[in-house]
Amino acid sequence: MREIISFNESWFFAKTTEVPSGMPQGWEAVTLPHTWNAADGQDGGNDYFRGTAMYCKTFPRPEWDGCVFLELKGAAMTTDVYLNGKHLAHHEGGYSTFRVELTKELREENLLCIAVDNGVNDRVYPQKADFTFYGGLYRDVNLICVPIQHFELVKDGTPGIKVTPVVKDDKAFVTVETWQNGDGEVTVTVADETKTVLSKDGCASAEFLLENPHLWDGVNDPYLYTASAVFQGDEISACFGCRTFAFDAQKGFLLNGKEYPLRGVSRHQDRKGMGNALTMREHREDMELIREIGANTVRLAHYQHAQEFYDLCDRYGMVVWAEIPYITQHMPNGRENTVSQMRELITQCYNHPCICCWGLSNEITASGAVTEDMMENHRILNDLCHRMDVTRPTTMAHVFMLETDSPLTQAADIGSYNLYFGWYLGELEQNEKFFDDYHAKYPERVIGFSEYGADANVQFQSSAPEKGDYSEGYQCIYHEHMLQCIEKRPYLWASHVWNMFDFAADGRDEGGKKGENQKGLVTFDRTIKKDAFYLYKAAWSKEPFVHLCGRRYANRAEEKTEIKVYSNQKEVSLFVDNREIAAKSGNRVFTFEVELFGEHEIMAKAGACTDCMTIRKVEKADESYRMMGGDVVNWFEADDFDPNCFSIRDTLGTLMKNPTTGAIVGKMMQAARASRGDVAEAAAGNANLEKMMAGMSLQSLLKQAGPAIKPEQIQSLNAALQKIRKS
Repeated sequence: MREIISFNESWFFAKTTEVPSGMPQGWEAVTLPHTWNAADGQDGGNDYFRGTAMYCKTFPRPEWDGCVFLELKGAAMTTDVYLNGKHLAHHEGGYSTFRVELTKELREENLLCIAVDNGVNDRVYPQKADFTFYGGLYRDVNLICVPIQHFELVKDGTPGIKVTPVVKDDKAFVTVETWQNGDGEVTVTVADETKTVLSKDGCASAEFLLENPHLWDGVNDPYLYTASAVFQGDEISACFGCRTFAFDAQKGFLLNGKEYPLRGVSRHQDRKGMGNALTMREHREDMELIREIGANTVRLAHYQHAQEFYDLCDRYGMVVWAEIPYITQHMPNGRENTVSQMRELITQCYNHPCICCWGLSNEITASGAVTEDMMENHRILNDLCHRMDVTRPTTMAHVFMLETDSPLTQAADIGSYNLYFGWYLGELEQNEKFFDDYHAKYPERVIGFSEYGADANVQFQSSAPEKGDYSEGYQCIYHEHMLQCIEKRPYLWASHVWNMFDFAADGRDEGGKKGENQKGLVTFDRTIKKDAFYLYKAAWSKEPFVHLCGRRYANRAEEKTEIKVYSNQKEVSLFVDNREIAAKSGNRVFTFEVELFGEHEIMAKAGACTDCMTIRKVEKADESYRMMGGDVVNWFEADDFDPNCFSIRDTLGTLMKNPTTGAIVGKMMQAARASRGDVAEAAAGNANLEKMMAGMSLQSLLKQAGPAIKPEQIQSLNAALQKIRKS
């Protein structure tokens, strides 16, 4: 029997490139999991350290007659392992498990040193993306002691066992394959049936037939079987599920032959104050929050997540999109790394019934045009996935600027788009138009909605939320619209909110916080469920509840205020100071108008469910609720507007068609490009994005340019346009 020994204790850490010859003095004592970017990778400061650091510990030779392996479940991003001064292994990729045999180099007393590097290079992904690239030994480290004859441990971090269930009619044909370091008898057991097969060239295979299998049926019934194998005293096992997945261009996703709309969230693996050095407690808490809103799918972005979380997805019935960190920027020198990370992802995650597809890349054209080298990289990855797994399709998440007729959109079996109309660019209605146009043009293509979201800082509140104010209220308006957009398009094979949780993005400084992307439905520290969280709970969860929005908007200056309630019940009553003022029937969203006089106790009631909050009338608007510099500017008064002349209310396309107005607008747009260079650069020569922008009002575009465009400049521009008659 094998023995697994936790190796998380008694490490010493320092930011150095030198491999010590003896136990170092003066280093920081740490316990794993550990990242050196738990603070500096989350505050957006200049002290964010990306480079090489060293972990060291001493240990006695294990009392074991067989072989000893070191298992690292996550070391970011490039790792070198030294035992007693000898270099044993080099690994590139920060999100997968890898193992190193120590047996021949063990002494009575041993010094283990592990160098980990998350520095900048041109070959190991990710190198450019909107999330922090933590460094460290941020997942568990173990010693694995096995007999001399044992199941394979080293190749691509394999679990040593591969289970392929194929469900047809009322039967499941289950193939169990194992790999071992020698030949001999392998005993395999599935569902109380045991077979003994012979290993040949280190491989063994056994087949089983399950009559009337108990299906893994998503959140409804995530039933799991276990396959186990024994070889020369070494034993391994894997959970698996019997189910069928199908993707239809008109019906969307089908589970076990039935339409099963995938509606859920994306997840990053970090947390405030901890970075990505999570324990099982944090993984479990994340899953509980995801299940609370009633989601049935998770996109595990943008890399291989901890095996513990895939296990939770199996047990909770979450359908998973799994992917590698081939993201944002294609690197010609990184092809080998994309292949190795994909190979490890599939090898290590193949048995999980929750996984429905393999993601090749995410927004890979965000930093440049499609090249032949990029296309070839995707063809290689796509072929690799199909060789390793004939049961699952490949997919990609395309950035919204990518033209729908680009050959890259067909590099994977099925596709998906990341759209942010109504937040970064454009209006909310453009999301519907994009999918309607796409589906009409390519009715045979399977398409999904891989990312959508709007940032919200729970400190920011408003009586009139608007795009760009980072208020909790606008996030609600945004998601109310998007939820309806998705529900009206059943052909979308999946939709994933970006994101379930706020997460670290070291390059950001916006929305009142540095180093954070605030699109989460839950705050980075998991302490606050934003109001939009309860909108999705109202849409997806069967657990009865009622929720009052705006509890953090306690001080209100308006005479009359809107009270918004989310509930999955059909009728909601509102009480003000213990007096019922109204009862409304509806679906998910209930709004009431309340007059303010002083301090009021507000209670919403839906069946047996209640929720309460306190609000109060104040003389002046509470400045702490507003992002400094985030006021929405009224650039001209309605009385000054002549509809017979051009204005900033006209679309960019209309203005650019006229030589006179086009010249005027062109000068002003230069300032906008200086502020939003990412969008401007991507738009250059991009017919798809140019078409989208042409349909937007100039007013909307300039609002999104931010502080680079001054109010007086806008007023001057509009005055100039108002002198030019449309006739």
